[in-house]
Parts: sequence; C-alpha cells; structure tokens
Amino acid sequence: AVALDLRGYGDTEPLPIDATLGLSDMVADIHSLVQAMGLTAYHITGHSMGGGIVMKYAIAHSSELLSITLVDTMSPYGYGGSKDAAGTMTYDDGAPAGINPDFVQALADGDKGTENPMSPRNVFRQFYVKPPFIPEREDALIDSMISTKIGDDWYPGNSISSANWPGAAPGDKGVLPAFNRKYFDAGSLVDIEPKPPILWIRGDSDLIVGDNAMFDLAALGAMGAVPGWPGAEECPPQPMLVQTRAVLDSYQTNGGSYREEVIADSGHSPYLDQPEAFNAAFHAFLQF
Repeated sequence: AVALDLRGYGDTEPLPIDATLGLSDMVADIHSLVQAMGLTAYHITGHSMGGGIVMKYAIAHSSELLSITLVDTMSPYGYGGSKDAAGTMTYDDGAPAGINPDFVQALADGDKGTENPMSPRNVFRQFYVKPPFIPEREDALIDSMISTKIGDDWYPGNSISSANWPGAAPGDKGVLPAFNRKYFDAGSLVDIEPKPPILWIRGDSDLIVGDNAMFDLAALGAMGAVPGWPGAEECPPQPMLVQTRAVLDSYQTNGGSYREEVIADSGHSPYLDQPEAFNAAFHAFLQF
C-alpha cells in the first residue's frame, strides 16, 4: 500500500493550490507518483476531501483502476455552494463560503492543547471520530493536523466579498475554494469507462459530511449558529449524502456497480474509531 501527503499537507512540497482547477492539480500530483512508481493497475482509496479527489482521478484515469473506495467522502458536487440532489449551485458565485477563523489560527499556532474549544485536538475529538473515542496515537494525528500549510495558497484558501449570504464567496486559491461547487464537479463519474467497482463506506454519526453537516454554513445558518440565514428555500443545507447516492445510483444504472456500507457507532473516520468493522467491509470489497 502507498499513502501520500497531498500538496500543502504533511511533508509534501507545498506547491500552491489553484482552486480554479477543482482539485485537478491534486489528481496530477497523484498520477505523477503512480507513473514514477511504474504502477499500471491498482486500487485507490480516498477519505473526505480525498474521496472527491479520487472521483476526479477516476474520471481521468479509470482504465488503471481495479476498484474505488470512498471513505466518508465529500459529495461529487463538492463541499459548499450547492443545494439539491443534482448539485445545483446555491448562488452563482459559490456562496456561502467560510471557515471558523479560530480553528485556522489554532492550526497555524500549532496548538496541541485542549483549552481552546477550536484547538485541533478538540476539533478532532468532536468531529473526526465519534466521542468519547480517543485513539492511542492521537498525538501523532494532531501533529499531522498542525503540519497543514496555512495560507491563501493552501488551507483554508482565499475568499471574496459577496452580495449573497453570509457575505463571502470562494476565491481562486487554496483548499476550500477548490472543493466548493464553484469549481468542483465530479458528476461525470457516471460516464467513465471502464467502470471500476465502488465501495462507499461511512460512519453513521459523521458530523463533517452529511445532509446537515456541521461545517456546512447553510446547515449552521439553519441551526441559528450563523446569523442572517435567508431560509431553506434560498439556501438549504447541502444534501451531501443524497448527492453522492444519486451519482452512484446513476453510475450503477450506466453499467457500474457500487456498495454502500454504513459503519455503526462511528464518526468521520471509521478506520480509526471502528477499525475492525471498517477493515472487514474494506477487505471483503477488495477481494470481490
């Protein structure tokens, strides 16, 4: 197995991320590694944003793939900026967009503590796994989080002012704009040939990816956590699971196959908080 750090993460050279490419620069990075290693037929797995990158990768290189595994993946229509099963944009500029600046600052500061509610460790414990689970190697995982390159060219990226709620839209640089619906669309996954089998596996208690996700500004607005929300008719929460299932159903209708596995009592990272259940489903799929 080969695991790599995406650009701007971990120990990889922090080349700038061109958001207008909709994560295709990440796809090119991965394929350059694959070519350097001489791989011609392989399984590919992506978690969260990585799932979106894997969808884009499959669109470009499906003939090389033996299978695709999407772990708590973001939607084929990105994260933020869309409003229905078909991935229709909420506003033409990609709004709503944004991230809690306290979390970004805590990452930049390398905060490993628990005093700040938005510290990487607290965010990890609350959202990346299902509480009260704390993995034995939590310190290493927190070190990985704070290795994220912070800035307009990386995480979180830049934003522009908007006449639409909540007053900000994605810019043209960095991670958050790159996976916003403004630039990201992997809906053409349904048309790839050949069609490798797909496993969509996710935790049943994922708060990061869902139809009312805790990092979706529209969902937060509906909960009253972000003021001024214009209402569900104009700016509904992004139905991320509905969108993913719609695309995978079409993939199947068009001759492909997929399996949806929901891991009980698990959050955004089932391979951490429910490794036995995750591995059982994952390895059974790989041995199809």
